[in-house]
Amino acid sequence: MSLFQTNAWQSAWWDVWGLENGLKLVKGWEGGGSGIYTSTYRLKNLLPVRSIEFVGCSYRKIRSTRTEYNTFATVKDVPANAVSQLEQLLDKHSWAEAIFSDLLADSTEVAELRALARKKRWLARVVASDTAWLVRTEHSFEAYLKALGRNTRLRLYNRRKVLESLGEISHEDMYEKNRDPREFFRHLNAFHQSRWGKPVYNDKALAFNTAFLNRVIKEGGKPQLLGLRSNGKLISVLYNVQYQGCVYNLQSGFEENFHPKLAIGTLHLGYAIEKAFQEEGTHSFDMLAGSGKKENYKQRLATESEPLISMMFVKHPILKMLYRLKDSRSAPEVIRALQQADRCTMKLILNQLPITTIYNRLPFITYF
Repeated sequence: MSLFQTNAWQSAWWDVWGLENGLKLVKGWEGGGSGIYTSTYRLKNLLPVRSIEFVGCSYRKIRSTRTEYNTFATVKDVPANAVSQLEQLLDKHSWAEAIFSDLLADSTEVAELRALARKKRWLARVVASDTAWLVRTEHSFEAYLKALGRNTRLRLYNRRKVLESLGEISHEDMYEKNRDPREFFRHLNAFHQSRWGKPVYNDKALAFNTAFLNRVIKEGGKPQLLGLRSNGKLISVLYNVQYQGCVYNLQSGFEENFHPKLAIGTLHLGYAIEKAFQEEGTHSFDMLAGSGKKENYKQRLATESEPLISMMFVKHPILKMLYRLKDSRSAPEVIRALQQADRCTMKLILNQLPITTIYNRLPFITYF
């Protein structure tokens, strides 16, 4: 069970984004599995489509904080049983497409899910893939450093001497000083505004992360809102949460042009990774999915990787055909798809009917 399946994460996401966006919860998140909801969106702002997704994710409708390592299984489930329960859930509710984001690509759960799609004759599509990166911390920090490439070790650790030569270096955990994280998030947003031209968290994301931090403590989570200062000036922040032996690095921000020889963000990560090696009971430092602005620094720092996959399963025959047309790369595939369509549908695809006619004829996509 990861940090993303905690009651703190799932309930905070639902409270901020689920309740006000017309989402309907059809499976709770108790026991360590991701919650599941249904919603309706309009394809091309026209056709209403009923979809099913994980709590914490929204493929089209909502822009929210990313939720990774999603799973159907609770702590006590085996993948086959979890997918069997999912089948019963999907049979019970009306839907046209289901999008399950950021699953463990090589998991038995995904294999079982693909088998279910074949059994049910759903169209299966991979809509996104990514890689999460982590550092195993069971052994020594010195051994970890030795295994890094020369330039990576220089940026992560060796140039601490340059940083320390510029003045007094101090570290702080802002959450230990003040349980209200608003000041920390203000600094994080300011660093992102300067580097990326926009804050990382809008008002809703701030509300979500604040609620999450307040709740995760009750489940044994330990927020680590880390600041790095040079001569009293804050130059970098790391938004980490420790949970069940893993430190999750959720976000970071830093002064990009602090010194021409220093990668301040990487140096600060080095301090945090060393701290994880020193903490008893900590087995990994998870940098999660994604890469940096200029390079995939996570890949260079990681000792392990975990491929993630986001899959769409399409049930409705009209949507199946439309997606096959979208995905097809050769004329014969297009022809075969068109041959399976009735005359009305072909006219819709070829834009031979006006918008009002299309809208009136295809509302049933939502409720198949």
